[in-house]
Amino acid sequence: MSKIKLAVLFGGASSEYEISLRSVASVLSGLDTEKYDLSVIGITKEGDWYLLPEYSTDAIEKNNWQSADMLECTLSLSRKNRGIYVFKTGETIPVDVIFPVMHGENAEDGRLQGACELAGIPCVGPGCASSAVCMDKSLTKLVAATTGVRQADWITVTSYSFDEEKTANEIEGKFSYPVFVKPAGTGSSVGAAKASDRAELIANLKDALRYGGKALVEEFIPAREIETAALGNNEVAISVCGEVLSATETYSYESKYSNSASKTVIPADISPELSEKIREYAEKIYRALCCRGLSRVDFFVHKETGEIIFNEINTIPGFTSISMYAKLFAGCGIEFSDLLDRIIACALEK
Repeated sequence: MSKIKLAVLFGGASSEYEISLRSVASVLSGLDTEKYDLSVIGITKEGDWYLLPEYSTDAIEKNNWQSADMLECTLSLSRKNRGIYVFKTGETIPVDVIFPVMHGENAEDGRLQGACELAGIPCVGPGCASSAVCMDKSLTKLVAATTGVRQADWITVTSYSFDEEKTANEIEGKFSYPVFVKPAGTGSSVGAAKASDRAELIANLKDALRYGGKALVEEFIPAREIETAALGNNEVAISVCGEVLSATETYSYESKYSNSASKTVIPADISPELSEKIREYAEKIYRALCCRGLSRVDFFVHKETGEIIFNEINTIPGFTSISMYAKLFAGCGIEFSDLLDRIIACALEK
């Protein structure tokens, strides 16, 4: 049986560039090279593509992956020569499937997925339209609302509509403090923060609007954070539930990746009935957003009422050593290498 020609992409012009480096180091270590003929492509923060004839996962993780022997390349959009075009040699390396181990803007927001669709090359994860909607949290909320699953109430703020006094008045007319502010188009909790008064609200909005010019202000919910993982296309498997125990009041970028006191509990210490309902809601959300391949679906469980509240979905979740997606399926007895095989198989499935 011939090997699958797999192009693994990492990095990218994204605020989550560093997380991608950690994720891809785990993925490259977990892939069975007896099954895959690998082409490893690093994308700089400036958006330049390079094929790595040789690579070290340790060097990639430490952001020391750029070297003299790397070759500038790009995705060929010609379906006659499907693959990765190398400028120096004029060669197009054939590719059966692309695995973008990349997060955030220019990675999981539909742009790369659209290019893959133009090129006619299968790509791991949801397609162009689904990725774009899932990445923009304000659009995600509009689609998720059709499922009947409760969400945190919200107001969308854009750079062109933002006026300190008017915006603050509108938000204060709808919500009492504290509120939660986050960019509409980032993951990994980048730019997300709690605001306890008007000064913090305005400062947090200014910060969040730096990431794509659109932000969400949500009601603050005293809740436990419960996450699930989805795998599949027409047939969808939903993992066990896991709970995030943040070292800080909110699960910020720093508490997620830099604070060792943050922990996860798998399976979550919740009743079987609550677990089953969350998993049912996760599949509803996944299908409503037309996801394929994989996603992580996150919920709140209200500490006082026990109500389940949809938080957000991540179409290319982290694959770092602390990331929940693989851990949740490990809780179902699926080892990491097997999980990667299944994700790639989903991309190749017609």
